[in-house]
Amino acid sequence: MMTSDVTPPQADAIPAELLAEIEESITHYPVSKRSASLPLLHLWQNHFGYIDDSGIEWIAAKLELTPVNIYELVTFYPWFRREAAGKTVIRVCRTLACAMAGAYGIREKFCQATGVDVDHESHGFGHAPPTSSDGKFSVEFVECLASCGTAPVALINDDLVENITPEDVPNIVKEYDVN
Repeated sequence: MMTSDVTPPQADAIPAELLAEIEESITHYPVSKRSASLPLLHLWQNHFGYIDDSGIEWIAAKLELTPVNIYELVTFYPWFRREAAGKTVIRVCRTLACAMAGAYGIREKFCQATGVDVDHESHGFGHAPPTSSDGKFSVEFVECLASCGTAPVALINDDLVENITPEDVPNIVKEYDVN
């Protein structure tokens, strides 16, 4: 169906905990299993870091859908990736309040501090955000993180970091540079 990887298919390595979460999530949608598509994609990406062909096919089969039903979601929503991102993903909000508070300069500082090419932009839709050569960090813009009162903000993995100044960036990066 799509590209092949040299890495083993993700569907061959589904841990029991993830499988239990998936089964439990499906129970929330008794009328239409299709409605569980997005929750399953989130669970899958949170576990594996991205969604490969086997994940698309496995989720489709689990929900009694065709793979294209899942593929279209993965390529429509910028949040989902078909390629691995860095170990730490820095998502800088660029919506109006954050843009006016300096989000573009903050993204540039994050790129400089992590070694990510500042000129490389990604718009999601299945592609990984720009990633440092050591694979530790990815930096990308995202739309509203719903924290306009504390702009500029960034979501670093699952942590919302608020009121970021350019001077804060090196210390923030150090905090997440664990390996």
